[in-house]
Amino acid sequence: MPSITRPPEVGEPLEPLPRQFAAFIRPELPGLLNEIRAEVTRAYPVYGRLLNGPDGDAIRQGVEQALVAFVDQVADPGRSSDLRDELLRRFGRVEAYEGRDLDTLQGAYRLGARIALRRAKSVGRQHNLSPTLILAFADALFAYVEELEAVTREGYAEVRERTGSEVSALRRQLLHLILASSPLPQATASELCEAAAWELPRTCTLVALRPPAPDHIQAALDGDVLADLDIPQPHLLVPGDLTPQRLTMLGTALSGTRAAVGLTVPLAQAAHSVRWARRVLQLVDDGAVPDAPLVRCEDHLITLWLLSDPALVDQLAARELAPLDGLPAGRRHRLVETLRVHVSTRAPAEQVGEMLGVHAQTVRYRLRNLDARLGDRLTDPDHRFALEVALRSLHLRGHDGGE
Repeated sequence: MPSITRPPEVGEPLEPLPRQFAAFIRPELPGLLNEIRAEVTRAYPVYGRLLNGPDGDAIRQGVEQALVAFVDQVADPGRSSDLRDELLRRFGRVEAYEGRDLDTLQGAYRLGARIALRRAKSVGRQHNLSPTLILAFADALFAYVEELEAVTREGYAEVRERTGSEVSALRRQLLHLILASSPLPQATASELCEAAAWELPRTCTLVALRPPAPDHIQAALDGDVLADLDIPQPHLLVPGDLTPQRLTMLGTALSGTRAAVGLTVPLAQAAHSVRWARRVLQLVDDGAVPDAPLVRCEDHLITLWLLSDPALVDQLAARELAPLDGLPAGRRHRLVETLRVHVSTRAPAEQVGEMLGVHAQTVRYRLRNLDARLGDRLTDPDHRFALEVALRSLHLRGHDGGE
């Protein structure tokens, strides 16, 4: 938008906000964002459910971008709003997929604007800003909300117009419901299943795709596969067990697209399956899991577990390896790597030496050093298990020295 003023048909705008006003508002954004999230989810519980669902990160990013874009355009009225607009269109698509009209979302926008205005008044008192300036802010803010609503309507209308049939829209809505609700509301689910000609399975497998998802995927999927491809984190739901035939179908449909297959779980745990699949895609990016066109979570369960909370494992490693603190970095690295192979393989010194490319006598020397420093930690079952977990996790992340 060229400037933050009210559209002419609504009324004569006040003067545009001075660019310096952005400097007063920008430091308030983190706190304002938290306040808006809290009050909106309290007033509209449906958004609390969505924020805790599979699309929660995208929704939080959209809210943040809407606030940042407003301040950016005060500082630079010619600044592009393309990212904000795409995120807002996705808000509209989610509302359409969930079967709501836009009144609820528009109400949330306006509540957010009132909270922002309340914060601006506080900033005005703090910096002795004139009442005219705060009035101009309010005028610009509510004009901005109208623009947000207009862009959101584009995404909402796009879904309504693009879904070739009512069944397609209902199936997307059903997929959203399965992932966002636990337990699944049976009455709503049964009604949707009947309207969408889809039978609730006992088990299912979720598949996470790297965006953007190509247009050809939908046509190559089995008819009972639920898909939501036009979102920041595209995913599929494959009903029932993951048979060889289903895997062949996925391989064909997803050809040329990187994807991860979650675990087959009871329907009520579908959100876990897609969460694990997305985590595996992240681990591929991090280099902890080998890349492949179709990565399967079941092949990397230990890695998923060991890397589920890296910060906590770091604390565990720091505690268990504390007796090695103070050693020169090179010596510490060699001892830690020898310890990792020793505790994970239980192999004799000759075999450990082969794995490390050193002489068995060197391994024995290092193990004596470790025994002297770690003492009972190497014989106590709990400490030994904790050491193995920490060292395996550090090795997966490339922190072999345990720093």
